[in-house]
Amino acid sequence: MTVHMLDVTKGLFIDGRFSAPLSGRSFATSNPATGSLITHVGEADAVDVDRAVRSARAAFEGPWGHMRAAERGRLLSRLAELVGENLDELVDLESLDSGKPVSAIRRQDLPAVLDTLTYYAGWADKINGQVIPARADALTYTVREPIGVVGAIVPWNFPLMIGVWKLAPALACGCTVVLKPAELTSLTALRLGELAMEAGFPAGVLNVVPGLGKTAGAALVDHPDVDKVTFTGSPAVGRQILRSAAGNLKRVTLELGGKSANVIFPDADVEAAAKAAAAGIFFNSGQVCSAGSRVLVHEDVHDEVVERLVDRAARLRLGDPLDPATQMGPLVSETQMERVLGYVEIGRREGATVAVGGGRVGDEGCFVAPTVLTGVEHDMRVSQEEIFGPVVSVVRFRDEEEAVRMANGTAYSLAAGVWSSDLGRIHRLAKRIRAGTVWVNTFGPTDIRLPWGGSRDSGFGREHGEAAIENFTEPKAVWINTAA
Repeated sequence: MTVHMLDVTKGLFIDGRFSAPLSGRSFATSNPATGSLITHVGEADAVDVDRAVRSARAAFEGPWGHMRAAERGRLLSRLAELVGENLDELVDLESLDSGKPVSAIRRQDLPAVLDTLTYYAGWADKINGQVIPARADALTYTVREPIGVVGAIVPWNFPLMIGVWKLAPALACGCTVVLKPAELTSLTALRLGELAMEAGFPAGVLNVVPGLGKTAGAALVDHPDVDKVTFTGSPAVGRQILRSAAGNLKRVTLELGGKSANVIFPDADVEAAAKAAAAGIFFNSGQVCSAGSRVLVHEDVHDEVVERLVDRAARLRLGDPLDPATQMGPLVSETQMERVLGYVEIGRREGATVAVGGGRVGDEGCFVAPTVLTGVEHDMRVSQEEIFGPVVSVVRFRDEEEAVRMANGTAYSLAAGVWSSDLGRIHRLAKRIRAGTVWVNTFGPTDIRLPWGGSRDSGFGREHGEAAIENFTEPKAVWINTAA
């Protein structure tokens, strides 16, 4: 493994170079598979965030703001090339830092990073306005202008992928970015900042400020010179960001939690549905906002689906994330492991049955066994609250009306799945289920070309596709008097 290790003197990436935080403070980042120390990372506070924002503002009003759109696209393409050239390093670094299996990172995360950079590189010179013939005595048209300095706060479950989901469209639109990675998983973000400079981005276009949410994250949201905040994380933090952003009325996009229902009807391909349901909850150890953590199964096929889910859970290979044969790695931290195991105990107390799993695996690292809970009632906490771990609640339903009521019966509305061979039912449920994405006879695929997001406790606004261009631009109307 070749990893570009980062010491404390390279803890922050501001204005095109590494520098230590002014406070001199740092925090440890550890391997969740072993608990061993990887390195120390500089801990940004409000003073460091201010430095980064000032750098981003100078770049926005200077070289980046004056650059041709096609050149911005070329630089994003070059960054994609460099990510590809350093792919092995980035895969290993992401796995080491987050506990994600290298096989999953190679299959999903890094291909998505490359696709996102390439896709938005193509958008850079195609962000157009419209000529709108409002009056005969005037030429009236619109243009879309970059919103300015963007504060991007990303979570630890897909550190590099979600970071690029945010920075690629922002940069394509002509914005500059201050990126705050999660303190648990900062290493690939710092390496990406370095690669951006190697690609030729002007200093200050991309700044990376690792730190705690209550200090660095809060300072970024509160900063009066940040024009837009884009955040992926928990509903509780999302609400706090929304309150803080009101200070200078900055725009906000929030992609928050989920408790996604995966609804299986008796006329479905049960084997395919069970296979997808297992992948939908055990992928990335269940640390996915759109994880299919509620499998709603018609009573006629309930027992068969449970049997297949239990079998798949029992056969999953847990182990060293750096081993290509590993199918499921650890949770990201001991705190997260304790949270997940706590929910299993809550389920037991509420009357659910642990059909498989339910405990820690081994005494080293943060491994939790893939867990299937049966006998779950819709109103139980394990059916209502986001666990964010490899724990699935199987809930029995009788008919279509009950399935819809249950699917819509949580505070979340990010995603859902429907399994059926009845075309009429498919269309009815795709319309009636409240979710930003409804998968039919599949579960989990995403594409940067399609909008992504939800409502209620799943947040608001959409990422990906053309929606992201709207996130990072403001329309301007131009009125030219042509009267004689």
